[in-house]
Amino acid sequence: MNVEEVMQELEALGKDRTKKIYISNGAHEPLFGVATGAMKPMAKQIKKDQPLAEQLYATGNYDAMYFAGVIADPQVMTPADFDRWIDAAYFFMISDYIVAVTLAETDIAQEVADAWIASGDELRMSAGWSCYCWLLGSRKDAEFSENKMMEMLELVKNTIHESPERTKYSMNNFLYTVATSYQPLHDQAVETARAVGPVEVNKNMPKSKLLNASENIQKAVDKGRTGFKRKYVRC
Repeated sequence: MNVEEVMQELEALGKDRTKKIYISNGAHEPLFGVATGAMKPMAKQIKKDQPLAEQLYATGNYDAMYFAGVIADPQVMTPADFDRWIDAAYFFMISDYIVAVTLAETDIAQEVADAWIASGDELRMSAGWSCYCWLLGSRKDAEFSENKMMEMLELVKNTIHESPERTKYSMNNFLYTVATSYQPLHDQAVETARAVGPVEVNKNMPKSKLLNASENIQKAVDKGRTGFKRKYVRC
């Protein structure tokens, strides 16, 4: 299939209700409102196709960008390619659920994610922390430096409350993921989450919201969900 055929198929799969949900989360035109599950038959037909993925991502259409992540071949993507993708990520559903997920399937994931975390840019930082969540939730514990993970926990403890809004969500999720998916530092993650306490987001909205990694970690512990690893990162 070429880019025009894929775009036509995506448009046919679009639903107004789904489109409204995406827009309420920060998406903007152009988009069709395609449920991710509806893309699976086309994804099975195409499999991996990096040139097509690049063309689709460049359209700026949210659904096409999502599908680009599904059919991308992460192993051929360079740090510069990922920087280009994150540059075009205009809200968290792209940065954290398309770009970070695709990056998490590469050998350069930690290197790129580290640079993004250090960037000071809200969505780059969010994608970097999110990438570590995808990595910790899918790869063996031995693939990570315990000292580095300790340093990252300390960074969250010291900076989360002053971090950009969307980055707070990803950092909070990092605390939860270390506690539930990275066994060597479970206890340290629990302690850090307690020290961090509730994290306020949406301060500029009529009603702010509190993120509480500590409570969510305890729920996972109660359900016996520590040591969780997913088989695949991408759908």
